[in-house]
Amino acid sequence: MAATFRNDDSVLLARVEELERERTRLGLLGLVGGLETVVFGVEPQRLKAAATEFLDSTGYFFGTALTSADAEACVLRLPGSADFLLRARKTGPSPFDAEPLGPKSAHLPRTRIETLVFQCQDLDRFVALQKARGVRFLSPEPINSGSSLFIQTEPSAYSALSYGFVQWLRGGRQYQGGYFREADWCLGKPDRAHLRDIGVFDHASVRVHARDRDNAILEFLALTSYDFALALYVEHLNSITNVARFPGDPYAMVITSGLGEAAQGQEGPTEMFIKNYGRRVHHLAFRTEHIRQTFAGLKAAGMEFLVELVGSPEEGLRQTFSRPLANTLMVHEYIKRYAGFDGFFTKDNVTLLTKATENQ
Repeated sequence: MAATFRNDDSVLLARVEELERERTRLGLLGLVGGLETVVFGVEPQRLKAAATEFLDSTGYFFGTALTSADAEACVLRLPGSADFLLRARKTGPSPFDAEPLGPKSAHLPRTRIETLVFQCQDLDRFVALQKARGVRFLSPEPINSGSSLFIQTEPSAYSALSYGFVQWLRGGRQYQGGYFREADWCLGKPDRAHLRDIGVFDHASVRVHARDRDNAILEFLALTSYDFALALYVEHLNSITNVARFPGDPYAMVITSGLGEAAQGQEGPTEMFIKNYGRRVHHLAFRTEHIRQTFAGLKAAGMEFLVELVGSPEEGLRQTFSRPLANTLMVHEYIKRYAGFDGFFTKDNVTLLTKATENQ
């Protein structure tokens, strides 16, 4: 079957310019800040195993355990970086239950990055403005926990992600309150040199269908103060890596899609990933200053990788991908950015990393 649709950056950029004008006109620009929390759904019987896996493969430390009538959770933290809140629902439906799974994710039906939560200065105003634009939220109004106001969107029709917004009422990240209370367990952090070298959360990459690329990007920009930064095409792998950034925040949003419809057998790694796992975040990237030592230490500790280290100081960065972790299905990327490099990828790197996903 011949291709009948192909993404066109000229169309996307025109829509981005129109959206930027709308954000300014409505007074949305500046209301939303950087990434605060990543809500990661895991299976009820695997919460501690998933948290241990995360502690064993990142620089994050255990923060606190949480409990509620219908969920158990824990918060993992690293100074200067977004928190990860791992949550296991005990009972009841999930807003993400309707999202189709793939043959490689069906055994962990509740496991996915569910919500990216961003700081908001005036949540009531933000919600009113977004409702007027037609945005639908999971609760009628922001939920007051005593320590924060919080609301999240319905799962996206384009990315299957929910976007959350929090206004802290006590000056910092506190999750105990109306929904959660503190639980009485904790997990230790392995004392390993290579883990101490792993730093902040750099980006997440969500995989979307080619036809949904523009809408997924525009939806994210409309809900945040992030700006569209670049689109990097890898033609022979039918892949586009799209990046949005927010000044001063270490986190970048990456949305990866195919170029367009492809003939049977020519879908490329991005579309094949969606077939195998469903629409979801493919990988989480963490910065490290000593990537060779990090890579060697993780390998010695038993981590398996999809690709060896790619890149060099001359190219500006060096990266690698792990194999999917057993309890989260998540690929971890480790990335070293060299001084003076102001880009996000090099074409050689992103080609090798995209191709490596064929090995999942």
